[in-house]
Amino acid sequence: MTDTELTADSATASTFDWKRLIFILLGIGLFVALYLAPTLSPAVDPQGKSFVLTREGQAALALFLLAATWWVTEVVPIGVTAITIGVVQALFSIRPARVAFTDFLDPSVWFIFGSLTIGLVFTKTGFTRRIAYKMLSVVGERTSMIYLGCFVMTSALTLVMAHTAVAATVYPLFLAIYALYQEDGRPTKFGKGLFIGMAFVAGAGSIITLLGAARGAVAIGFFTEITGKSVSFFGLTYYMLPIGVVMTLLLWGFIMVMYRPEKKTIPGLRKRAEKLYSQLGPVSRAEIIAVAIVVAMIVTLSLRAFMPSLGFMHKSAILLTGTVLFFLFKVLSLEDLEDTPWNIILLFGGAMSIGFCLWQTGAAEWLAVMWLTMFKSAPWFVFIMGIAFFVLVMTNLIMNVAAIAIVLPVALKMAEYVHVAPEVILYSALVTAGMPFLLLVGAAPNAIAYNSKMFTTKEFFMAGVPASLLLMAVLAVFVWLIWPLMGMPILVP
Repeated sequence: MTDTELTADSATASTFDWKRLIFILLGIGLFVALYLAPTLSPAVDPQGKSFVLTREGQAALALFLLAATWWVTEVVPIGVTAITIGVVQALFSIRPARVAFTDFLDPSVWFIFGSLTIGLVFTKTGFTRRIAYKMLSVVGERTSMIYLGCFVMTSALTLVMAHTAVAATVYPLFLAIYALYQEDGRPTKFGKGLFIGMAFVAGAGSIITLLGAARGAVAIGFFTEITGKSVSFFGLTYYMLPIGVVMTLLLWGFIMVMYRPEKKTIPGLRKRAEKLYSQLGPVSRAEIIAVAIVVAMIVTLSLRAFMPSLGFMHKSAILLTGTVLFFLFKVLSLEDLEDTPWNIILLFGGAMSIGFCLWQTGAAEWLAVMWLTMFKSAPWFVFIMGIAFFVLVMTNLIMNVAAIAIVLPVALKMAEYVHVAPEVILYSALVTAGMPFLLLVGAAPNAIAYNSKMFTTKEFFMAGVPASLLLMAVLAVFVWLIWPLMGMPILVP
């Protein structure tokens, strides 16, 4: 072997990514260790009912450890990790292949596709640039105010439309704003803060009304069935509005500390935005059609919450109707369809698959009972916060609707033993279910923000840890002081 060949081999060895290999093997090792471990002990609730963890359930937990490790470290594309979830379920007979892979085409995944299409349309037609330039001419040149303006707008929109659709709508708008900060599109602290903040505040705003996400209606359904009490649309908003507003403003401050922009101001931004706005010219036919279709979708989705007669119209079908119309009116073309971020769609397909896997194998219910029984003799405050924390963890692992469906019935039944009012359990669970700040799979806005390529999954997780602690601190203040002052019952005889 020549000296040149030896040098080349040495260079190859020196550039080998050992860290990547370690995390790949770590994920596989965690799966194998739990999969081959003896069956874990059953969970027993306060009524003496036993919840046995089946072999399939234990395998589902092992699979999640593998997926979470790969998702956080991003050793392979997040969409490929999602595919692995379906593959492992089929190979290890955790669930039938038809069931595991069918979850990748769940209506919720198609809702994500439809939401992303909205962002694609607004970007192509130039409508987002028009709104971005107008907004910047109003908020001015201070980057802190640009943060605030973007976050308040995102949070406010979730009062009337689903946070997934909101994220997809504002995402191209934020890209247009960022282009005026960093023309080459490279990641910066401002870019990280802008898009991570977008995901965070979309969750904060979505808890305020029933229109922000489906989890509220599901939780109230369980609450009414178990307690016999009802919660009105505005009754929910009465208690959730203060904490939603507080979290939005605190998250703005958190992002300012965590991702303080490199520039305090962008000199000349206002004049530049006004000039660029004037160069756009009059509103185009494509913009008018796009806005009309999106407004019609939003109105239809909103009316479903107030008119039960429209309940037969599935939200995914409504968004996909808009997608079809975009192509019928030639607002989008085949080339645009090929630009769809399939990595993000696959991510949510995998998230649905692992979520249903944990649910259907009984693993999630076993986890809930095992965790909550630890607090059956705890003081009321610790009991409430323990439930809220568990929901916070679960909503980062599986769909927040599924997390509510698993945890809330168990928690409401257990609350009777510690004399805690069911209302505080409901609202506490909804607060943490709405703000999954740790993993991209926790909520669609997280994944949409990730599509900006401004941050890695590890950076999102590292920002999410202190943000989640902030959320728990704020919730503690509301449970201990503010909600009781507002008239919420906390304890019962």
